[in-house]
Amino acid sequence: MHTPLDLQPNADKKLIGMVHVGPLPSAPNNTQSVAEIVAQATKEAKLLEDAGFDAIIIENMHDIPYVHGDDLTPDITSTMTAIACSIASSISIPFGVQILSGGNTHALAVAHATGGGFIRCENFVFAHIADEGLLSKAEAGGLLRYRRSIGAQSVKIFCDMKKKHASHAITGDLSITEVAQGAKFFGADGIIITGASTGKQTAVEDVREAREAVDLPILVGSGVSPSNAGDLLEYADALIVGSWIKNDGHWANPVDPDRAYEMVRSCRG
Repeated sequence: MHTPLDLQPNADKKLIGMVHVGPLPSAPNNTQSVAEIVAQATKEAKLLEDAGFDAIIIENMHDIPYVHGDDLTPDITSTMTAIACSIASSISIPFGVQILSGGNTHALAVAHATGGGFIRCENFVFAHIADEGLLSKAEAGGLLRYRRSIGAQSVKIFCDMKKKHASHAITGDLSITEVAQGAKFFGADGIIITGASTGKQTAVEDVREAREAVDLPILVGSGVSPSNAGDLLEYADALIVGSWIKNDGHWANPVDPDRAYEMVRSCRG
């Protein structure tokens, strides 16, 4: 079992690196075997550990266009499990799992079975319209019951507030404060604040508002770079970095070791 991610409000700051695994077998853009996908993801996880990151997340972001709910196919869960198993045996830092789109019970099962310490959940509270369609059901009630039923209470659930790549017109009367307080009331282990889309900078003001709203760990989930990390860490407890550490700063490219080291140095001197 890996050491859990020790993330506490206003304590030691953490850097979490994204491993965007290659397109999985059923994805339209898949060109690799499962073994090749696993090998590439494991290589990138090792690079991030060597650079000094505190944890990683594996995510199937290359599976565009995403399917949701009952359309998530078994190969997604099985391949993500194979990736997590390989990474678990290759690194010592904590790792988490996110399965797009809305595969929160799937991610929880993968993390629990492979020693992962956390998952990222995009629709824990409140409904919204994402680019993959209407996410009409808040996940908290069923997800927390499922976590208990499989004995996975040690797996933390970090939850996006007003998630990126989505319209929030139907909850436009709710502030970050109100959404964060709703997530805390429903049992979130931490909340994630993002910009409008992948790679877009998160507003420091939104992070400050979340920090003042709840005594939960606050994570920043998009647009982190060496130039804004210091400002974000004034209020955030962890930064999730996915785009800036890749070749040319684009999420779809492999991890650039030099950029990964630079990201760590910018936060720790």
